Amino acid sequence: MTTQMIRKQIYIQRRQDILLKRISKVRGVSEAEVIRQAIEREISGTVSQPLLADRQAWEQVLAFLEIRKSLGSGEAYQWNRQDAYGERESRWIRDRKPE
Repeated sequence: MTTQMIRKQIYIQRRQDILLKRISKVRGVSEAEVIRQAIEREISGTVSQPLLADRQAWEQVLAFLEIRKSLGSGEAYQWNRQDAYGERESRWIRDRKPE
């Protein structure tokens, strides 16, 4: 059974366009399909389940935080901007070196 599609043109904010493209790529579906799914969720009033990849990422973050908590001294991490820039610069230089 095929469903007749009706063409619609809409205006969205640039931020929404960027997010729409990102969601479409992650899910492996067209931007139109993301919009259709959003409309269906809105109509049905259901909350979508998080993507499996997102759930796995969240579990990894929680596991990392538990490890950090067990290793930490309880002291707040102290840093300064110059050290952060130096660390970033050293990574950039390392990554630019030919192999």
